[in-house]
Amino acid sequence: MDLKEFDYELPEELIAQHPENKRDESRLMVLHKETGVIEHRHFYDIIDYLKPGDVLVRNTSKVIPARLYGTKKPTGAKVEVLILKMEGTVCECLCGNAKAIRVGTIIEFSDKLYGECIERKDEGIRVFKMHAQGLFLEVLNEVGMMPVPPYIHEKLADNDRYQNVYAKELGSAACPTAGLHFTNELIDKIKDKGVEILDVTLHVGLGTFKPVKEERIEDHHMHYEHYQMDAYTANRLNLAKKEKRRIIAIGTTSTRTLETIMNRFGEFKECSGDTNIFIYPPYSFKAIDAQITNFHLPKSTLIMMISALAGREMILDAYKEAVKNRYRFFSFGDSMFIDNE
Repeated sequence: MDLKEFDYELPEELIAQHPENKRDESRLMVLHKETGVIEHRHFYDIIDYLKPGDVLVRNTSKVIPARLYGTKKPTGAKVEVLILKMEGTVCECLCGNAKAIRVGTIIEFSDKLYGECIERKDEGIRVFKMHAQGLFLEVLNEVGMMPVPPYIHEKLADNDRYQNVYAKELGSAACPTAGLHFTNELIDKIKDKGVEILDVTLHVGLGTFKPVKEERIEDHHMHYEHYQMDAYTANRLNLAKKEKRRIIAIGTTSTRTLETIMNRFGEFKECSGDTNIFIYPPYSFKAIDAQITNFHLPKSTLIMMISALAGREMILDAYKEAVKNRYRFFSFGDSMFIDNE
């Protein structure tokens, strides 16, 4: 398929620069994919579209303060680094001016933290061994900045607003933003209705947010991201499948995790690994029935995924409706529920 088939016109003023005052007061577009009917609600109304027995699956990955600014030694050249993956004090990073960073290069981020390049990878990625005065994560919390996307120009007033209220597994270079609309109170109401909520983890990296540049989308290279599912979640999801109850993914990252596991094993299973699954039309979903998601960038892998779920023309028509009704787009924007009914 051609990249241009997933493009749409978006006025710049509709790109949300800050979150709503209250998470669940964002707007909610409900798209009924069987009929094409669209409803305009608020996110707290999501409970009206959930039924007892439904299963919501959320990604509990937590955003690390992954953006670092430093100086190259001994030249003093300014360097921006985005941590993509972390294993102890070894970090895989996307680097500005990466050609100048060779094995052995030292980047000083503060008087408490510096990194030594120990491996060069393609596409501007370098691997650093981090050296901190004290515990690395504590120093990173002091020195690092929240990696809000570059299209957000306002300073984030509260770092917690770029975290989901249920986030717990540290490791993402960007927030799984479909979950930003949930409050603890809304989650309690959903559980009280008889909806089961289960957790998976996928640490967001380049696989999720790398732009597509190839004209034929099939030529796009997806980067690997780490995921995991525990035995309890796997067993409960397999039971839901057996009982033909709906599985609803909160966000594209939860969807990628569930579809990866189902493709690999033919069922849900306790496991962990790395996935580079690329979902685009005419993909046939094996794990999920419906999805809660945000409004995504033009020509992104994310809009390709939801186009596979609801149909490209239906999604683009829904996006035109969203623009017409002045919905807020992207990470801090409004929400969409793609219902399977």
